[in-house]
Amino acid sequence: MTDEVSERVPAAPDASGRAAGEPTGPAPLGVVRTPTGHAGVDALLERLADADHLTADGHVEVYEDVHRGLREALTALDAPPVPGPYENRS
Repeated sequence: MTDEVSERVPAAPDASGRAAGEPTGPAPLGVVRTPTGHAGVDALLERLADADHLTADGHVEVYEDVHRGLREALTALDAPPVPGPYENRS
């Protein structure tokens, strides 16, 4: 009786250089981010691009960071204005 060892032949790589059936890595979604004109909000929206290069489990940190920043920006709109040095009416 002879022992036969079957050799696995790796699948031929596709155009991306990965073998067929091999998992793909993170890929940008190509979502267009339209500037709002508010520098702080625009910076937060650009932060979303960081998720394009992360695996799904890394998205949560980015989304929570952006959500927190947008919530703070909206809350600041409701805050009463701080009087300037020449507006003290006491």
